[in-house]
Amino acid sequence: MFTVTYAQLNAWLTAFLWPFVRILALVASAPILGHASVPIRVKVGLAAFMAVIIAPTLGAMPQVTVFSAAGTWILVNQLLIGLALGFTMQIVFGAVETAGGIIGLGMGLGFATLFDPQSHGSTDVVSMLLNMIAMLAFVALDGHLQVISALVMTFQAVPVDANLLSAPGWRTLADWGATLFAGGLLLALPVVAALLIANLCLGILNRAAPQIGIFQVGFPLTMLVGLLLIQLMLPNMIPFFARMIDNGIEEMGRVALALRPTP
Repeated sequence: MFTVTYAQLNAWLTAFLWPFVRILALVASAPILGHASVPIRVKVGLAAFMAVIIAPTLGAMPQVTVFSAAGTWILVNQLLIGLALGFTMQIVFGAVETAGGIIGLGMGLGFATLFDPQSHGSTDVVSMLLNMIAMLAFVALDGHLQVISALVMTFQAVPVDANLLSAPGWRTLADWGATLFAGGLLLALPVVAALLIANLCLGILNRAAPQIGIFQVGFPLTMLVGLLLIQLMLPNMIPFFARMIDNGIEEMGRVALALRPTP
């Protein structure tokens, strides 16, 4: 007769549940995998499949009951780690959307917005265009596989335990948030500079020949210049996105190391 003790059942449950929570938190918050268009069942199933593969390689788990106070705290720790890692990669795409917002504002397309199911709000069309290009580059460069690989490595950097996560990890994540503005401004800089020159030329033209009607000419001209610059930038966007994705993957490792509890 096959019998299972409570200790064995608890060991099997903890070996699967705690890694599953960290993986599910990352899947729910990471780019592409955590998109609102992906059904929740798919996210849960993907996280469970990954946990079944990864859990046997992690070694022994803490000898703690799942439903105890220490076990609940471990669940919270794994949830926070997964969310921090997923948010680290989301900042990369946030920088791309910031660049699109700056470009759209300079082109006069700041009022042209569409509903974004990811943010549950309105996003301008240039931001959505650049975000789609970045997502295609992310998939083409196996960014989703690199994110999963970086997640697996974090189990060695931050083992599953009940110790309090270190504050420097959150500070590292906050410092990485500066990329949201620095990377976005760097990506939008060529278009912003070209639009600035175009607006200066329009201002000089308005002073020289006021009868032209600069308000009728200015909007289509700035929009045309912006679209032309975006088209010219496309070949160089993919290497820029690749560099930002690599930086995001490396930052995931740095955030995980900084979150490691101090003994």
